[in-house]
Amino acid sequence: MNKGIVLMNLGSPDSTTVKDVRKYLNEFLMDERVIDVPFILRSLLVRGIIVPFRAPKSAHAYQTIWTDEGSPLMVLTKQLQIAVQQKTDIPVEIAMRYGNPSPKVAFDNLVKQNPAVDEVVLFPLYPHYAMSSYETAVEYAKEIHKQNNYSFKLTIVEPYYNNNDYINALVESIKPYINKNYDKIVFSYHGIPERHVRKSDTTKNHCLLVNDCCNVNSAAHKTCYRHQVFETTKLVTQALGINTDKWELTFQSRLDNKWLKPFTDIRLEEMPKQGIKKILILCPAFVSDCLETLEEIAIRGKEVFTEAGGEEYEMIPCLNVNELWVNTVLKLCNNHVH
Repeated sequence: MNKGIVLMNLGSPDSTTVKDVRKYLNEFLMDERVIDVPFILRSLLVRGIIVPFRAPKSAHAYQTIWTDEGSPLMVLTKQLQIAVQQKTDIPVEIAMRYGNPSPKVAFDNLVKQNPAVDEVVLFPLYPHYAMSSYETAVEYAKEIHKQNNYSFKLTIVEPYYNNNDYINALVESIKPYINKNYDKIVFSYHGIPERHVRKSDTTKNHCLLVNDCCNVNSAAHKTCYRHQVFETTKLVTQALGINTDKWELTFQSRLDNKWLKPFTDIRLEEMPKQGIKKILILCPAFVSDCLETLEEIAIRGKEVFTEAGGEEYEMIPCLNVNELWVNTVLKLCNNHVH
């Protein structure tokens, strides 16, 4: 079988030094799908203001979660690669959108292992469609594929936010925690600017324009991050039998107030004052634990919640190398092989 699989994640700095973090942030934030303003303005913003200010802070944040093996996201992505590889004869490689290894390294490795490879399935490790995650990873991989004139066909796994196996893997990963006495379970998704939602609307007349747009059927939903995270949450909470008053959906990692609301950090501060003292929190936009889950939510989120009067706070880990998730990855890849 002349096939190959590439699991593609966001990426991490090579180390926690300010120099490496600065290099990583420059690549990440100069992406036109992340900060979607003209190049000159983006360059002034990123290189002149954001990175010089953020690099030392981010380096410190990475230091709080870094392991002996390196970045948690890299370690967990490699573990997922090994776990998937153990279940298939198809060679499995990993690639990152930013940093190392690049898609070119992954593609070259597959060709080296089998010069006759005729199809590579790209599996973006993002369940939901967003310009700044799924779309940029896919378009970057396609660009590398085209530039290097590879003879193999590149097949892309579509967003799987409502896939039964993915939902089931999430549900089973949450089950061990929901027997505990909690006031709310918080689904914290990575935020994006509201303008990204409007930009991704293929119809140009639905997202954030129609009343209750995420629940009104539209072709726009195929590329709508907001609709897709609502859908994931609805399917998971229904499968677990969690009443609507026992869960909440929020958005984290905002850069300004024009991002999707409600904001996780604000809600964590408000909840204890509303009598919500015990919470479970998870981050389903991520399939691998990383800076945004381990540092932003598990550490800083807990601090915000407890300082506001919260009593119990527990983060449910990402799917990481959960066996049901490993099986889901392989099944989705196999379903896309032609």
